[in-house]
Amino acid sequence: MYAIIFDEHDMEKPLKRISSVHRTRQTAETALGEHRRIHGKKFQECNMRIVWVEKKIKAGDSVTPAQFETWRPGEPVPEGETHSDED
Repeated sequence: MYAIIFDEHDMEKPLKRISSVHRTRQTAETALGEHRRIHGKKFQECNMRIVWVEKKIKAGDSVTPAQFETWRPGEPVPEGETHSDED
């Protein structure tokens, strides 16, 4: 499952809270974009990101870095910059 997690990139806080769960990366990207739009945050300012989790999860659960991957195994990883630094 794809999940949106809250990740401050703080090594002292290894547990990442799951904000929402999605069947596809596209629906997760849409939800994350909507969150950024509502809260007026740019991509760089947002401490939320999309990850792939193999185990059964739900919003409100927590995962450790060992339990998730940035990309689903076999999923094509985009090359180059995917988000512009400009407004």
